[in-house]
Amino acid sequence: MECLEKPIWNKYTKEELEQISIPKPMEEVRKQVLHNWDVIAKPIDGLGSFETLTAQIGAITGEEKIDISKKAVLILCADNGIVEENISQSGQEVTAAVARSIAGRHSSVCQMAEVAGADIIPVDIGIQNREEIHGVLNKKIRCGTRNFLKEPAMTEEETVRAMAVGMELVRTLKEEGYRILATGEMGIGNTATSSAMAAALLKCEVPLVTGKGAGLSEKGLLHKQEVIGQAIRKYDLYEKDAFTILETVGGLDIAGLVGLCIGGAIYRIPIVLDGVISLVAALTAEKIAPGTKEYLLTSHQGKEPAAKFLLKALEKEAVLNAHMALGEGTGAVMMFPLLDMALRVYHAETTFFDIQVEQYQRFDKL
Repeated sequence: MECLEKPIWNKYTKEELEQISIPKPMEEVRKQVLHNWDVIAKPIDGLGSFETLTAQIGAITGEEKIDISKKAVLILCADNGIVEENISQSGQEVTAAVARSIAGRHSSVCQMAEVAGADIIPVDIGIQNREEIHGVLNKKIRCGTRNFLKEPAMTEEETVRAMAVGMELVRTLKEEGYRILATGEMGIGNTATSSAMAAALLKCEVPLVTGKGAGLSEKGLLHKQEVIGQAIRKYDLYEKDAFTILETVGGLDIAGLVGLCIGGAIYRIPIVLDGVISLVAALTAEKIAPGTKEYLLTSHQGKEPAAKFLLKALEKEAVLNAHMALGEGTGAVMMFPLLDMALRVYHAETTFFDIQVEQYQRFDKL
């Protein structure tokens, strides 16, 4: 079912996106932030990954004095035609219902974002419902994707336009003063789309990267895996490039998240990834625009089996491993207060001289 299109988002072509050149992060700033950590009164590397993550933020923004005070989580909401194949416990009506809950600030991520001091920005990039949802930003490309078992999920133009939405959201939010963004999503069936993409991108067997999503039975999981396997064979996806995989078996939410990742690199704003959906988007973005991954921060590994393989492909490690499977950006939002606490230590600049203790030395640099 097609929706009315808004041509203002149709600013790019596939070829133009593939020509995007990602700048390198500022390594001198990264080194300076790490040096600043070493002179703070604590054991060398005492805050572990948070020292390297904050240094990464410094390299991304080009600022030694790191400021992530204004933060937001973007929740891209879209439906997936593959739900017709009974690969999910829930129907598509749930996507719109949860989007309304997010808009009303009732959902899980909203409660967590309030604690973290982050703004919530839900975006309709492809909900099946034709009606606009109050409080949800309308960037709808179409009313859900097609059933990828029967035909490609999106056209090339729809895929590009969804990516452009993500890129433009980053640009707009940076202009509004946001300093760090988290990725979130909501869409029934998107563990099927992400699993299909993960199998194709990683060139691995479908069962290795396909989980139960929001609670399938063992029988339901086997059916889901078979549907995905059929699609991969039908389109010969192991031999296709990342963009083709995205438009063939991906979703509008994933395509938008690909744009968010690339936008973070273009506009030098750190993007905190959530679970398996955003990890698939991140790997796709890296393959389309190499260098994008340097602007992405990981949060948690999540419960879906593809997550650990995607993290490895991105050469990243998750900070949290709590077997979460909620989505909505909840894992990414958890990173905000953790980063804030680490930066409180960083900005306090309590030195060894202040506590009258001899400074620790980094012997691996001698």
